[in-house]
Amino acid sequence: MTRILLIGSQGQVGQELQLILPQIGEVIGVGRDRLDLSDGEKLRQIIIEAKPDYLVNAAAYTAVDKAESELELANAINGIAPQIMATEAKKMGATFLHISTDYVFDGQKNTPYLETDSTNPLGAYGSSKLLGENAIQEVGGNSIILRTAWVYGTSGKGNFVKTMLRVGKEREQLKVVVDQVGSPTWAKDIADAIAKLLTSKTAPGIYHFTNSGVVSWYDFAEAIFSEARQIGFPLCVKEVFPITTDQYPTPAKRPAYSVLSGQKITPLLGTYPPYWRDSLKQMLKQLYR
Repeated sequence: MTRILLIGSQGQVGQELQLILPQIGEVIGVGRDRLDLSDGEKLRQIIIEAKPDYLVNAAAYTAVDKAESELELANAINGIAPQIMATEAKKMGATFLHISTDYVFDGQKNTPYLETDSTNPLGAYGSSKLLGENAIQEVGGNSIILRTAWVYGTSGKGNFVKTMLRVGKEREQLKVVVDQVGSPTWAKDIADAIAKLLTSKTAPGIYHFTNSGVVSWYDFAEAIFSEARQIGFPLCVKEVFPITTDQYPTPAKRPAYSVLSGQKITPLLGTYPPYWRDSLKQMLKQLYR
């Protein structure tokens, strides 16, 4: 039977993958409770013992602002660990799929980023993810790098949707950045895309996947509140004010434009990625059914 080793099984995408990957084979899920990704020897041991046909890395150091002061740890988890995974996968002839990010770009374009566009991360988090990408490509083998952006899901507390719902219950007025735009992407849609890539003999390389459509954080917040009200979620928020990035300083710089082109992956999936607002509606219904 096909064996799939899923690293990061407790994360937003990881939990969705645990639901869909059993359709492909036996899933061995490894989360934070079993593995510290900065422990390279332990990681190598787990891979060797699992002997997977597919190795999927849905884990990462994702604390964007904290990474500015924890670069060594971010590099260990986002850079060195993926290199180890790619190396061990290559040794055993396994397919390796690694999730990366829009933060490898500087956001200075005004048209969707292609897989071939030059990278130029603005901060430590993006640099650590690019380190992992470059290491995987240097190792070679049957490795797929899937870049995505603005991820949210039903699990976890840190994603934008759940944060907005929480503060929307507590405050009547909110301020949200309006001059950063991207494509909100549901973790379930990412998991579905990964399953399709693994079963379609996808060629090694870099691919972009996000939900379709482009929106600012401000407009995303407004949509979240609108859709949540329609399903009866109790909210106190009455007004959302747009502000600029300069009015909301953070330790790490964010790309102003985080739109990734889906033209390369769409033929492989056989369908255009779902529209972001349609996926948001489905996610909210799952969260509060």
